[in-house]
Amino acid sequence: MQLARTILGLVAAVWLVAAYPLSGGGQKFVLGKLLELAFSCGIMAVGSIIGVTAFLVASTPDRRRDFAGRLRRPISAALMLAAGPVFIWLSVETLKGDLINGEDLKDLFSAFAGPGIICTVLAFLALAIGWLAALAVLLGSSVYTLLATYACVFTCFMARDVHQLLPALISPLLVWSLFAFQMFNGPDVAAPPEVLYTFMLGGPLSVTALSVWEVRRLRIRHGITLRAALGH
Repeated sequence: MQLARTILGLVAAVWLVAAYPLSGGGQKFVLGKLLELAFSCGIMAVGSIIGVTAFLVASTPDRRRDFAGRLRRPISAALMLAAGPVFIWLSVETLKGDLINGEDLKDLFSAFAGPGIICTVLAFLALAIGWLAALAVLLGSSVYTLLATYACVFTCFMARDVHQLLPALISPLLVWSLFAFQMFNGPDVAAPPEVLYTFMLGGPLSVTALSVWEVRRLRIRHGITLRAALGH
C-alpha cells in the first residue's frame, strides 16, 4: 500500500510539472529542487531524531536501555542520507566558482611555475578538470540522495529496528514538516490554488491515514499499543 501511494505521488508530481508552466526558469527549477532535496533530507533527519528521542525519553528506564541498543541502523541511515546533501552543496559551490576560481588557481600555480603562459594553461586545465569532476559529483550525489531519501522514507530511517510502532508514529511528523517547508518555500509551478494545495496536502494526509491504519492494525492483530511499548 505504501509503495502504491509513492508511485501515485510520483505520477501526480510529473503531471503537475507537465500540465502547468514553471514559476521560474528551467535552471532555477532544477537548482531549487536540488536545494529543496538537501533541506528535505535535513528536515527528515532532524524529525527522525526528535521522534526517536521523544520515544526513548517517554519509555521506562529498562525499555530505554533496550531501545538505545537498537539505534545502530537508524543512526547509520541518517548519516548516509546526510552525506548526499553535503556533496551536492560542495559540487554546486564549486560549479558556481565560490569555493575556488581561476584567479585562485593562477595564484597557486604562479608560486611554483611563475607568472606567464604556463601558469595560465595549468590554471585553465585544473579549472576544467575540477568543473567536470564537480559536475560528475553533482549528478552522482543527486541520484544517490534521491535513492537514499526514498529508502529512508520508505523504511522511516529503519525505525522499525527500535520498535514496530515507531515508523507509524514518525512518518506523519516527517511529512507534515516537509509540508510546512514547502509552504514557506513557495510553489514551483503556476497552478491554480485548488490544484496546488490539493497536490501538496495529498502526501501528508495519505501518510497520516496509513499511519493511523498501521497503529490500529498493530493494536488489533498483535496487541501492540503505545503504552505497552513504553513499558507503562
